[in-house]
Amino acid sequence: MRSRCILVLLAFLLVATDSFAQDILTADQFFGKVSGNYSTIQDYEAQVTVTAGKQIMSGTVIYKAPTLMRLDFTQPAEQVIVYNGQTLTVYVPELRAVLNQQTSTTTGAAAASGDGLRLLSRNYSVSYQSGPAPVALSDSDPELVIKLNLSRKSVAEGYRTIILSIDPQRLLIRQMEGVTLAGDTIIYDFSAFHINQGIPDTRFIYDSPASANVYNNFLFSTEN
Repeated sequence: MRSRCILVLLAFLLVATDSFAQDILTADQFFGKVSGNYSTIQDYEAQVTVTAGKQIMSGTVIYKAPTLMRLDFTQPAEQVIVYNGQTLTVYVPELRAVLNQQTSTTTGAAAASGDGLRLLSRNYSVSYQSGPAPVALSDSDPELVIKLNLSRKSVAEGYRTIILSIDPQRLLIRQMEGVTLAGDTIIYDFSAFHINQGIPDTRFIYDSPASANVYNNFLFSTEN
């Protein structure tokens, strides 16, 4: 009788262990779920804080699939970044300058979209930072997130590594931390999401101040 009980117990444990193992996603599978979630988002609005060294910028980001993005900063006041899928426009109020660039890449905030995440999955290797279990966002913020490490597959990528901190319930990017080729760390912190609110295209139209100087292709020339 005792032997039979032990066999039943072992069988139960094996079934339980197998069920538990099936619930654990690999890093690639979890990243795929996050990417799939963003693919269902038609638009969103969120608060964003960008930290680059000692410089901190904050404001509101809006996005509309597939390529529209705009950041309106409150710090520094009146600074704007707009991207329409082809042209990146930056207004720097301190310089009274509008900078236009024809490009297929934008700020790190654009990674928080279905297309942006699919691009990351092709160009970066994905792994868990410390495992699939949620951990604190930081030493000072106990909010639970799942952290993914992204390592570039080629030297052509703008970030050497990226850490994505994911809200495990809503599958939204809470924070993105990237290390640039120069070794600088840039952190995008997202909060207060509003999803699929029907943001009109007109909110992505930017009329620069008439007194601002306009500089085209300020990063590099598009001509070969």
